[in-house]
Amino acid sequence: MYDEFFSKASELLNEGVPFATATVVRAEKPTSGKPGDKAIITPTGVMHGWIGGSCAQPTVVKEALTALAEREPRLIRLSTDPHSEGRAGLIDLPMTCFSGGTLEIYIEPQFPLPRLVVIGNLPVAQALVQLGKAMNYNVIAVDPDNQGAGLEKANEIITDLAVMADKITHLSHVIVASHGHYDELALEHALRSKAAYVALVASKTRAEAVIDYLKGQGLSTEELAKLKYPAGLDIHARRGDEIALSIMAEIVQKRRTAEPLAIEALLADI
Repeated sequence: MYDEFFSKASELLNEGVPFATATVVRAEKPTSGKPGDKAIITPTGVMHGWIGGSCAQPTVVKEALTALAEREPRLIRLSTDPHSEGRAGLIDLPMTCFSGGTLEIYIEPQFPLPRLVVIGNLPVAQALVQLGKAMNYNVIAVDPDNQGAGLEKANEIITDLAVMADKITHLSHVIVASHGHYDELALEHALRSKAAYVALVASKTRAEAVIDYLKGQGLSTEELAKLKYPAGLDIHARRGDEIALSIMAEIVQKRRTAEPLAIEALLADI
């Protein structure tokens, strides 16, 4: 079961899907759960694993979704007499059936690292890789020319743009800085993805030419509207590292001003 647990956790993290883990830390008979039993709960309320059967599952799912929405862990106790003994930091909740027993379960939300996908090997791309790592992003460098130099700090270096497309999730921030070498193909993949942010490092004239090309490739107005150019906030940047800083500042601004996920939205799909 543990192999399945960690395999599922790895799968969700790679897909950019947040989830909560639930671990039984204490159990009193009669209950089918025992200390060490684990489960993963997805944002849609699906449970993978075992924490004590149908008496505990509905409450654990609801509390897991609350933990995800509040971004805080919680320790819950399920029993037929939830008010028998209070303890600081412990949330007492009733069992949904009367089979008896008590379970204490630690629930912890898990959030994938935001992903930075950097395409190209210009000085600005190299600086983005370094800044992204310093800011705790999962950095993927895409270097079709396979030069490699300056990109070593990335979590992963890939050379195939088609492979890159499979790496882009809704938590991805994609920056194309290839100096015209493969702007069009890279953007075609990125703009058709679920990426949270897509930017092109290029002049306005160059960017407009790229957009005209992409229109000819059948990209919709909605897809093209996702493209940010020029990339980054206007801080009068000139050097590659300054441009990279302006781009990361824009990404932070976008992430921190995004509307938080409401608990009502999480509960709606159950």
